[in-house]
Amino acid sequence: MISPSPQPSTSSALDLAGRVALVTGAAGGIGSACALRLAAAGAEVRALDLDAAGLAELAGRAGGLAGRIVPRVVDLTDLDAAEEAAAGADVLVNNAGLQLVRPLEEFPPEVFHTVLTVMLEAPFRLIRGALPHMYAQGWGRIVNVSSVHGLRASAFKSAYVAAKHGLEGLSKTAALEGAPHGVTSNCVNPAYVRTPLVEKQIADQAEAHGIPEDQVLSEVLLKDSALRRLIEPEEVAEAVAYLCGPQASFVTGTSLVLDGGWTAH
Repeated sequence: MISPSPQPSTSSALDLAGRVALVTGAAGGIGSACALRLAAAGAEVRALDLDAAGLAELAGRAGGLAGRIVPRVVDLTDLDAAEEAAAGADVLVNNAGLQLVRPLEEFPPEVFHTVLTVMLEAPFRLIRGALPHMYAQGWGRIVNVSSVHGLRASAFKSAYVAAKHGLEGLSKTAALEGAPHGVTSNCVNPAYVRTPLVEKQIADQAEAHGIPEDQVLSEVLLKDSALRRLIEPEEVAEAVAYLCGPQASFVTGTSLVLDGGWTAH
């Protein structure tokens, strides 16, 4: 006879009291939204970023939650430091990223290397650092902030697309290995989010596509989206929170797509 599976709580409230969550790229955009959401759920949040001023601003925005947010300035290209920072984390949110829009033949090799280091190799090292604790306690949540570009390619984004496709594979491997230990691993895949990362690429997109900057939003960023708007960081943070909750205990090795219908084409 097959034993019944443990039943998740019927409560929709996310309770991470007593848990430690680590969020990379936490100084702004999706990362800060995730840090605030997980702190609101009761977690102690290790907020990692290279931007010390941004982390200070996050602490200021946190208000009464500031005591649950522990800012740490970490350069994710220092892979040993990244792995060490993840030790003891119950929830790991791999979010940090960077972007450059250039044709392949003009893409600087050193930037390609940095993007792959920060967005693929660092998540590997962070997962590696977090798993011993997660395995020992029989519970853990890994959420990798991927992108619609983890599922679809776009021209002029070779490094970003390569990194996100690689992150998808890494996440699935972590899901298969983590399942016997109570650890889930998933991706969330937003389309263009209203973040500084998106705002900074407007000029590059205009140059690459040969169009005015004021046409980039409609003709490039939202061209493939059925819902013609940017997604908000807080919407992505709610998807991350869902994957950490009891209702998602059977969700692993998958990608939660928030693309406004992009991949429905």
